[in-house]
Amino acid sequence: MPKRLRDNINNRYFEAANALTSKKARHRIVAYVESYDDIYFWRTVLSEFENEKRYFEVMLPSKINLTRGKKSVLMNFLEGAPLGKDMIACVDADYDYLIHGRTAQSRRVLDSPYVFHTYVYAIENFQCYAPSLHNVCVSVTLNDHRFFDFCEYFRQFSEALFPLFVWSIMLYRNGNYTKFSISDFNRIADPGGFSVQNPEPSIANVKRKVRTKINDLQRQFPDAKDEYLATKEDIKALGVTAQTTYLYIQGHHLFDTVVSPMLSKVCNLLRQERQNEIYHASAHKTQKRNEMSCYENSLQDIKVMLKKNTGYMTSEPFRRLQDDVRKYLDADA
Repeated sequence: MPKRLRDNINNRYFEAANALTSKKARHRIVAYVESYDDIYFWRTVLSEFENEKRYFEVMLPSKINLTRGKKSVLMNFLEGAPLGKDMIACVDADYDYLIHGRTAQSRRVLDSPYVFHTYVYAIENFQCYAPSLHNVCVSVTLNDHRFFDFCEYFRQFSEALFPLFVWSIMLYRNGNYTKFSISDFNRIADPGGFSVQNPEPSIANVKRKVRTKINDLQRQFPDAKDEYLATKEDIKALGVTAQTTYLYIQGHHLFDTVVSPMLSKVCNLLRQERQNEIYHASAHKTQKRNEMSCYENSLQDIKVMLKKNTGYMTSEPFRRLQDDVRKYLDADA
């Protein structure tokens, strides 16, 4: 069966299913997402809007061939236009939000009232929201000692990257991204040997790499000053600030290369601190062994707890996403 015909049949199926149900039954809205990890995130987004009249079912775009990814969601449900009040698409913004309609995919993401995006690069950026990272460490180690300032670190990390990030967005907007790809940017956005006790050298390392690359790009594009300044003001108007750049860089890089290793080192120290407390407070060996076993059995995996982190729900980009869902529901009420 041709894909477009299958998609239209699927959409008519959901419309008919809703039409056939009792008037007292809740209206089902199917939300298609990119991957398994996205299901939990979008469930946290959409559950707030469920009531006695409607509910959401979050799923991958195909149960038949298990296709995943943003292109799968957009190609399946934008071509043929089956999206509507019974079916929505929920995707990562990636660069599509910040390049602001310069490509067909960006226009698809931004223009459809039935496509919702994260505003930040991806769900991983939300999971790595700096004000929430201390709570993640507490959930992992059960130690609430706050000895590392995540907000300050990511403010400095973001300010170091911001000038180069403007270059990245500009080159993706004007089609010169092969001269400086997201992968190239990620190599520069790697802090390297991060130390909890002395984090400043990692920021200095990023600043050094940023200066070197900007000098290189200025040599390649000597007439880009006006375009650069216009891009800078434009992305600031879209919500990016020098202090929050980390939210808009590639999510997997932030999660895997920056935040997870950092949390591992912080959590190791918190674990050691708690274990030392148990060791010194125990009255005898049996109590020490039992208490240590109880504590160690309560420890959690860092990446698992990061993926379950919902501390981003107070962030400005998340509130914008919620507003988009609210407008869609009000329009179809």
